[in-house]
Amino acid sequence: MTAVLVDGAAAPAGSRWSQLPARQRTLLIVLIVFVVLSIVRAISGENDLTSHLTVTFTITAMLPIAMAGLGGLVSERCGVVNIGLEGMMILGTWGCGFFGYHWGPIAAIIGAAACGAIGGLLHALATVTFGVDHVVSGVALNLLAFGWARFLAGSLFKGRGAGSETNSPGFNVDVFILRIPGMTDKGPFATLENKHWPILSDFAGILRGSLGAWKFEQLVAIAMVPLIGWLIWRTRFGLRLRACGEMPSAPDSLGVNVYRIQYMGVALSGALAGLGGALLVLNNNGVYQESQTANRGFLGLSALIFGNWKPVGVLAGSTLFGFFDSIQLTASGAVRGLYLAAAVAAAFGAVLLWRRGNARKAASAAALAVGLLILFVSKFKLAEDLIKALPYFATIVVLTVFSRRLRPPAAAGRVWRKGQTT
Repeated sequence: MTAVLVDGAAAPAGSRWSQLPARQRTLLIVLIVFVVLSIVRAISGENDLTSHLTVTFTITAMLPIAMAGLGGLVSERCGVVNIGLEGMMILGTWGCGFFGYHWGPIAAIIGAAACGAIGGLLHALATVTFGVDHVVSGVALNLLAFGWARFLAGSLFKGRGAGSETNSPGFNVDVFILRIPGMTDKGPFATLENKHWPILSDFAGILRGSLGAWKFEQLVAIAMVPLIGWLIWRTRFGLRLRACGEMPSAPDSLGVNVYRIQYMGVALSGALAGLGGALLVLNNNGVYQESQTANRGFLGLSALIFGNWKPVGVLAGSTLFGFFDSIQLTASGAVRGLYLAAAVAAAFGAVLLWRRGNARKAASAAALAVGLLILFVSKFKLAEDLIKALPYFATIVVLTVFSRRLRPPAAAGRVWRKGQTT
């Protein structure tokens, strides 16, 4: 029997959503998240949820993760899984400390990207040329980068000012700061934010935090998101890069040097991760410190998976992890408001699951929503150590929820040899 859709009949909700352009869906999701956060902030009284300080710290925490995620995006789009992002970030932090101490902040950024690119070339040498398993090579690079950074720091930093084998002497990080008029503590948006009105005050707080002040290195980092998107989806090089990650035998049959494209992609991946490491050093007054990356390379990989191997998705995932990271610094009391936000999300998920006919999962989501609501009403407080673990807990939840809709590059992680059919 053939089903006929009569004109004027309502289409299923899922089909209407899927028919919307991707840009409209993204804007609609952002709008829904904003409204929910605003309502939660107003009900809970946790004004720090959308304050300009929280937004500012979220941007600061998000950018290094986003650079690692973009690095993973470029690498995996050309067919090389890059578990070594953490090690490349470590090399970037050391390079930033070394070059910045000798030649200043601009050289620090360039040096960090160069050191990360060297790590990428080593990963490419192992995986592309010698056919080493990509995960094994990445893990080895992470371990070696830590040891190299310790050795180089001890050799080149120790005895220079406050330098030692675990930290650099530090340097002046000031280049310039872009400040938007009207976003100061005495401006009109600050007055509106302090009114704590629903929607309007939240918009003012987010606007102040996102447009208040941008450092030079932050502008460089945020510019990488559209630049990488343009490079991969709008250029001939990007087309060849994506082809190598989907079916390397196809570009090989057309005379494209797949090995060279993969080397270039993994080197660029390392440079982006190194830039992420530079952001950490520059935000620490130009001081490199051992273990400064704090597993942000792995959070970058999580943001990559959350974002379904797309730049905007990587930015969204990084912002989510950066928000949870900033909560522990600026608004640990606002965790209570997150209970209510999570309860709303779980209730929404329960409704979607029920409409799709999955009663068991819908019941589980509804039970979770009730539990979170009880925690909110009872004013339950998380221990300080658990608050610090929020970014990593959010990583697990996000990957669990979104794992089924993911579509990684088909040839990512496979060892390929010239002439081999894929």
